[in-house]
Amino acid sequence: MLTYRAEETAELLFSFPDELIWSELDKQGVKLPVRMKFVDLVIERDQDILLVEIKDPSHSKSQDKDRNAYLKRLSDNSVLTQELTPKARDSYLYLHLMERDNKPFKYVVLLGLDAFDPDRQKALMFGFKDRLLTDIREESFEAWKRKHIADCVVLSVESWNQQFPEWQVRREAPDEAVAEAIQ
Repeated sequence: MLTYRAEETAELLFSFPDELIWSELDKQGVKLPVRMKFVDLVIERDQDILLVEIKDPSHSKSQDKDRNAYLKRLSDNSVLTQELTPKARDSYLYLHLMERDNKPFKYVVLLGLDAFDPDRQKALMFGFKDRLLTDIREESFEAWKRKHIADCVVLSVESWNQQFPEWQVRREAPDEAVAEAIQ
């Protein structure tokens, strides 16, 4: 089993089987195309390619005011239009140009909302997938002619583990020494 954190200070820890084909697209410290935004992970399955974006406003180091500001941005769709949709588009474009687009693409957004009460989580998640897919397919005055993202799903940590039982994710604070060295 291989483990993955999106950043050294990230608390969401993924466990992937050795045979899974995956790569980190939004790599820190490497040269990437200017002004392009990338998803965190690309997972290749037999039938499709998953573009995985991880957002974790429940991180234990997040201040309440930052969490509430992020919730507001989730509610008013600014996270969707300014972050999630551009990441899906740019990641697809990059993989297309790298000739890694031989299967349908699906966009998976993991939202770490476990610090919020279940009713608030439900309210935020309600309709989010449909709004996201609509925005991905119609970013401007005219819809894209090509359906570059076949489908998408927005998951909590709990629903991720139900959807992908072989790729469990858990909340685990990184070693304090690592976290302090980064600050």
